[in-house]
Amino acid sequence: MKYLGLVLAGLMRHRSRSLLTLLSVMTAFVLFGLLDGVRTVFGEGTDTSGQDRLIVTSRLSIIQPLPYSQLARIEALDGVQEVAHANWFGGVYQDRRNFFPNIAVSANEWLATHPEIRLTAAEREAFLGTRTAALAGENLIERFGWKIGDRIPLEGTIFPNKSGSNTWTFDLVGVMRAGEDERSSFAGELIFRYDYFDEGRTQGQGTVGWYVVQLADPARSNEVAQAIDAMFVNSDAETKTQSEKEFNLAFAKQFGDIGLIVSAIMAAVFFTVLLVTGNTMAQGVRERVGDIAILKTLGFTGGAVCLLIVAEALLLLIVGGCAGLGLAALGLPALSRALRGQLPPLEVGPDTWLIGLAIMIGLGLVVGVPPAVGALRLKIVDALARA
Repeated sequence: MKYLGLVLAGLMRHRSRSLLTLLSVMTAFVLFGLLDGVRTVFGEGTDTSGQDRLIVTSRLSIIQPLPYSQLARIEALDGVQEVAHANWFGGVYQDRRNFFPNIAVSANEWLATHPEIRLTAAEREAFLGTRTAALAGENLIERFGWKIGDRIPLEGTIFPNKSGSNTWTFDLVGVMRAGEDERSSFAGELIFRYDYFDEGRTQGQGTVGWYVVQLADPARSNEVAQAIDAMFVNSDAETKTQSEKEFNLAFAKQFGDIGLIVSAIMAAVFFTVLLVTGNTMAQGVRERVGDIAILKTLGFTGGAVCLLIVAEALLLLIVGGCAGLGLAALGLPALSRALRGQLPPLEVGPDTWLIGLAIMIGLGLVVGVPPAVGALRLKIVDALARA
């Protein structure tokens, strides 16, 4: 601690440069914290234990349909309380840039298996009693300025209808309102009745995209998941039963290897930080050659001077890195709330902090050791001559 003043004096010699470098490090670790939280989520394995809702999809692919005939067999399993089914529609509203999830669902069963969807009694009755009915999440209502009673046209990108047009029209009868439940991913979705969709499409009748299985006892989730998959093993429609979390991640992974993309971005960010901090340390030591000579004249050993320079680099990286990770830790919960459950809860966990600390120390040594070794080898006479 007695050398802390010398370390701070070295960093504060050019305050603006040190501050800008510190901000660069902080920004890099904010990105690291945010991206590593996402990477960790996408790297998690399948675990259905303790889940009260399971998702049953085709074992071959998430986009491979399943036969409707599987519904009765799943419902008959011990431990299954309710089964709903759904099908991705992929419609576009007005412009392809106006993307949002729109899904055909089994109306009554979907509401039963998703009690977090809040509707008024009139909205529920209208949805169950109107074949062309649709429900929109509150975020969609606000985004497009819709109101109950509007007719919403969607241009089908996958399923044309029997009328010979790609346009499907739905009657907006209710708003899906979310509570505090983080699983409420429907705030940005539109759902409509599967029976209307299945009768109107020109292909794939009698198939569904996935089943949602509500369990009577979450403790039996693994047992029920294995029983469902065992029922259809070696059939022409084998299934894969997983948790909602894993299903959402698998759906997102269709757009690419998220983990690899995030890792590549983080590598590029840290390479840039390495260059910035390395330049700051090298330039700072070059400008302080005279100071280093004076320290050695006063009795500081070459090793002590070397350690002071390395300590400057470590302090710069650790202070900036911890501040950045702290900001990321505050920001990720807000991001989770904004996503409304479309991904599992995001957080800067202990593993991220440990990895981040290791990166801070590693970068500090990489940028601090070379100029420190140069200072170690510097002779007093040569240093004074260059000062």
